[in-house]
Amino acid sequence: RKVADVEDGVTAFEPHGDRLYFLSQKGASHFRVLSTPLAQPDVSKAKVVVPEGRAVITGIAFASEGLYVRELEGATSHLRRISLDGRQSHVVPLPFEGNVEDPVVTDSRESGVLYKMQGWVRPAVVMTYDPIADASSNTGLLPPSKVDASQLESKEVLAASYDGTRVPLSIIYRKGLKLDGSHPTILEGYGSYGVSLEPRFRPTSLAWIERGGVLAVAHVRGGGENGEDWHRGAYMLTKSNTIFDFIACGRYLVDAKYSVPKLLAAEGGSAGGITVGGAMTWRPDAFGVILDLVGESDALRMETEPNGPPNISEFGSVKTEAGFHGLYAMSAYARVRDGTPYPAVMFATGANDPRVAPWHMTKMAARVQAATSSDRPVLLRVDYDAGHGYGSTVSQREIEQADLWSFTLWQMGDPEFQPPAKP
Repeated sequence: RKVADVEDGVTAFEPHGDRLYFLSQKGASHFRVLSTPLAQPDVSKAKVVVPEGRAVITGIAFASEGLYVRELEGATSHLRRISLDGRQSHVVPLPFEGNVEDPVVTDSRESGVLYKMQGWVRPAVVMTYDPIADASSNTGLLPPSKVDASQLESKEVLAASYDGTRVPLSIIYRKGLKLDGSHPTILEGYGSYGVSLEPRFRPTSLAWIERGGVLAVAHVRGGGENGEDWHRGAYMLTKSNTIFDFIACGRYLVDAKYSVPKLLAAEGGSAGGITVGGAMTWRPDAFGVILDLVGESDALRMETEPNGPPNISEFGSVKTEAGFHGLYAMSAYARVRDGTPYPAVMFATGANDPRVAPWHMTKMAARVQAATSSDRPVLLRVDYDAGHGYGSTVSQREIEQADLWSFTLWQMGDPEFQPPAKP
């Protein structure tokens, strides 16, 4: 028996007792929790248990003492315990600020919750929460990381986009960093499908940060960090907002003196190719290096590839006038202009990519090579034993990472990454 349909916006559900509890985005960009009798379920007449709030509700789970909801606010997430009648709410104290991974684990017959979390500078741990003591303890299910991250720290800030929208920006760096504009910086962005770039600890980041580098993540519109309205704020005809938000985050890093344009690299992959490709073509002066990885670049031809039709609902179709204009505006390939001094670029693809056809990167590399008036290199990196990244071996990932960072440091003038002098 069908209980809900697509238009009801139900994304998660949990039966409990004689009622069905569910998470819905219908009429609530940040989602809300509702319930309906299991015997005669009617989502149109459901009772609101947790109303929409400032944070985005992304998951629900029942324990004996009530309902636990996972909430996302910008880049970070937290847990709240809600009584079954929805009248009492308590924020679960966490060991640090970061990402409470979804889903959390509960048993409706037992109290407490088991959750895994990590941060930009905190390795993953599995914690258990005791509601009586109102405290969490480490289960030890994950062994302690062998990586010393004690000298790292992160900061969450807001960058002002062109229209005044405040864009969350995460910055990761070494403690005691001097804000003098001297630091090689990589800004990562994505911004499609409502996907959120939540904190994750990457041990390889130490190799960059130990050299005085900075890593930053732009939580641009098109993602899900601030709900469905945030996703729809850079969608089809408004997709360019993703690009402009990313450029604004780059400007913040320069204005705050973390870096300068020649030491600022833009990195994005897959649909993030729209983001970094757009940043390069709209503001070629704002970045010193572009790292475009298995990226979508020719939006006007995107739907002709095997994986193109499923993306029409996100980006639009050239078969309609409005769709054409939206795709033209987001197409980096269409915006490349002859005689423009483009930054150094590395385009990377896998020859067997089933998600973003390799011709996106090969075609874009050829176009930028022919158009640029600068003396900066425009390179194409092809892994003939790879696809979209899924299934790549550890060594493949390590070699690619070394190539990308070596290229970036070379172009940023690091003396240890310059080619040998000619005899």
